[in-house]
Amino acid sequence: MAGKIIALACAAGMSTSLLVKKMQDAAKAQGKDYEIFAKSTSEADQMLHATPAPDVLLLGPQVAYQKAQMKKIADSVGIPLDVINMQDYGMMKGDRVLAQAEKLMGL
Repeated sequence: MAGKIIALACAAGMSTSLLVKKMQDAAKAQGKDYEIFAKSTSEADQMLHATPAPDVLLLGPQVAYQKAQMKKIADSVGIPLDVINMQDYGMMKGDRVLAQAEKLMGL
């Protein structure tokens, strides 16, 4: 089982797939055993109540307008949430987005 679970959410769950791969590569290079995946925001409520639940949820910049709504759900189950930095997302900086997730998890 993975040490930490990092979930990303975007409009359709597909636009973040390349970023997920970059994050997985960065975690592997750092010797970290993380499960990292992307889903659509429409699946976020179900994902946050899953077992096991993610340790953190990052939203793609294109769905930043949903942050307040998603944060209510995430807060209700104690999962930190934030929006991925637009530059890091656009440039597919997996290492930087991984660091953002770790900071939210208190690592």
